[in-house]
Amino acid sequence: MKLSLVVPCYNEEDNVELFYEEVRKCFQGKIDEYELIFVNDGSKDNTRKKLKQIYLNSGKQHVKVIGFSRNFGKEAAIYAGLQQAEGEYTTVIDADLQQRPEVVLQMVQVLDENEDYDCVAAFQEKRSEGRLLTFFKNVFYKIINKVADTEFISGASDFRTFRANMRSAILSMSEYHRFSKGIFSWVGFETKFIPYVAEKRNAGTTKWSFKKLFKYGMDGIISFSVAPLKLATWAGTICAELALLYMVIIFLQKIFFGIDVPGHATVVTLILFIGGVQLFFLGILGEYISKMYIQEKKRPIYITRETFGIEKPREESENQ
Repeated sequence: MKLSLVVPCYNEEDNVELFYEEVRKCFQGKIDEYELIFVNDGSKDNTRKKLKQIYLNSGKQHVKVIGFSRNFGKEAAIYAGLQQAEGEYTTVIDADLQQRPEVVLQMVQVLDENEDYDCVAAFQEKRSEGRLLTFFKNVFYKIINKVADTEFISGASDFRTFRANMRSAILSMSEYHRFSKGIFSWVGFETKFIPYVAEKRNAGTTKWSFKKLFKYGMDGIISFSVAPLKLATWAGTICAELALLYMVIIFLQKIFFGIDVPGHATVVTLILFIGGVQLFFLGILGEYISKMYIQEKKRPIYITRETFGIEKPREESENQ
């Protein structure tokens, strides 16, 4: 098998059939040995029916379908697809046709012609989002590159093609809270970044609201950095030094200048400020502890409801 395409799907009923046809036409005469692994991430529309029809219409060739029991998220869908991939190369690609199969051919060509590269990742030189969203994304990459031990390339998404050795390394990281951008960077391997232009969605709307993107970004920082915990130490030190300095100022005002220092408003303000700082960092600590708590439960990353074209589905125990 030359190539495996892992395609996470959530409410993509208007896209999956056209995506399949576009891949089939694009690969015809160029790549014959390939497989499409569609992962239905608990869609609430007719995505399941459309995927089953694609599987049947394909003559049960080139197509595998994994159906989750509910929505477990794109990260779980990527992991499930990688588990079933059998290709020499593996590509992670979205079903909305913003990421074109023609770019996949470019990635495959790079790997074919350069044995030194283990992965080819596509990044957007020019973003199509609004200025505000682009600004926050750029700020996120600046922050995470400051606090994390691994490097994150701005504009690089999950859209990439990599060899089987890198796929095995990614699957060895079976953590419950997954952040693929960080995992791709953390496992290392020689990666070439190529620019691409994200097309408009064929149909439907994006599943990523600003709130979800913010939460996803925070999960990434917490998953790949302990800097927020260290920040608590620095904040405590600074508050203690400021309190000591203020105490010295009050002492000098009282002893040498005879200034009466009413303390009610000052004390209340300081208590509220320090209490707020403490609660803020307790919240950060709670985020880390909650992830440890859920990870320790060893729940499966996903639960499979049904599969098509997969003779031996992975056992749920392997997802822990």
